[in-house]
Amino acid sequence: MENLEGASTDLSPKANHLCILVHGLWGNPGHLAYLASSLREKYSEDKLRILVAETNSGTFTYDGIETGAERVTFEIESLLEKLAGTVKKLSIVGYSLGGLVARYTIGLLYSKGWFEKIQPVNFTTFATPHLGVRTPLRGYHSRLWNAFGARTLSKSGRQLFTIDTFRDTKRPILVVLADPESIFMRALSLFKHRTLYANIINDRSAPYYTTAITKTDPFVDLDLVDISYLKEYSPTVIDPINPVSLKPAEDPLPLYTRLSVNGQNLLSQLPFYTLLLLVVPIGSMFWTINSGIQSFRSNKRIRRHEEGKAQSGFSSYRIPLLISEGARNAAGGAFESMNRARSQQYLFQGSEETLTSENESHPEKVPSREPKALKKLKRVPSRKSDFPTLALSEDQFDMIRNLDKVGWKKYRVHIHDVRHTHAAIIVRSAKPSFDEGKVVVRHWLDKEFEI
Repeated sequence: MENLEGASTDLSPKANHLCILVHGLWGNPGHLAYLASSLREKYSEDKLRILVAETNSGTFTYDGIETGAERVTFEIESLLEKLAGTVKKLSIVGYSLGGLVARYTIGLLYSKGWFEKIQPVNFTTFATPHLGVRTPLRGYHSRLWNAFGARTLSKSGRQLFTIDTFRDTKRPILVVLADPESIFMRALSLFKHRTLYANIINDRSAPYYTTAITKTDPFVDLDLVDISYLKEYSPTVIDPINPVSLKPAEDPLPLYTRLSVNGQNLLSQLPFYTLLLLVVPIGSMFWTINSGIQSFRSNKRIRRHEEGKAQSGFSSYRIPLLISEGARNAAGGAFESMNRARSQQYLFQGSEETLTSENESHPEKVPSREPKALKKLKRVPSRKSDFPTLALSEDQFDMIRNLDKVGWKKYRVHIHDVRHTHAAIIVRSAKPSFDEGKVVVRHWLDKEFEI
């Protein structure tokens, strides 16, 4: 396998395509070793350069999406300047939080004029929480968890739970990232291919709805649905055109049978839940203490970064985030989300209207890759769906609409053999149980990555 350090310092004048890999929360370049080695196995050094970003590793990922992106952008620009104009094509791949860092990074590259000289080709995310990680449930327990979880990961946590206020926008950073008038969405629309891969089950870090950018989750109970797979990649990569359908309704089992089955399931899971009751309180205590320590350290790093003490050159990334920022009514835009009624979190089927483009796809179909950000919108009745709408926030519904308009190829991934699918989807370590992730990577290289 290619040495990752070598991948980031290869100055060979032959390859004109640069691919950047960005890892996720708590991550390090080693997490992307299989992706990097698979790329290198398929494309030689005279065809593709590989940069595995390394300046935003470990607990540095606590420091916020924009801070991480500024570090990664500085790393990319430093390499591009060393390569002295030989790079003509650029691709970027983000895993988990790295996908959000990548979306911010391309906005910075766009604002600096790099995409006037370099063609953006592939933008890919694996298990990236595009809508944040807020639990889509109503009630006090949801608000309690969302409030607690947001404060355990310093600035990045607040951003992932969308309770932050990003600079002078008075909006969460994820909302700004999905604003059609932002440099980030303009940059995203320039890429020839925009592709995402989302786990349908057992992703403990980034649930399906957020990684697939969708308001429904048809995979909550797999016993109720039929899943269609791509033939060459079955039973791992799901058909993006006709991914899932409801099974015909069956007569319910007799009450005695249902009680018997439920009782047996409960008994079989009793040892697990007993262990959970013992381990979780202790683990939670250590997690909370460590989170407090890391948050304190993160805040110190952020202050140094903001003051320019961590690295020179970051001040050049403090640029207008919105294309028409100087001309638009800032006050109206800033308070728009604050004036919405927040109490109703569901879009009740058949009773609501949504903004949709004239050619918008079915929620479980794949939208066209062609950018549609400039197409006129019209107000139409919401389509009925076989699957209920999740209790997302208004901001999240807006993000779905805006991100879908730019066009994505969406691939759902069904990993069967391991319960930690978030790590398996990119083969984050060399475990035999992660081998299904190799099918995902093979599909990406065969069908989606253009050199």
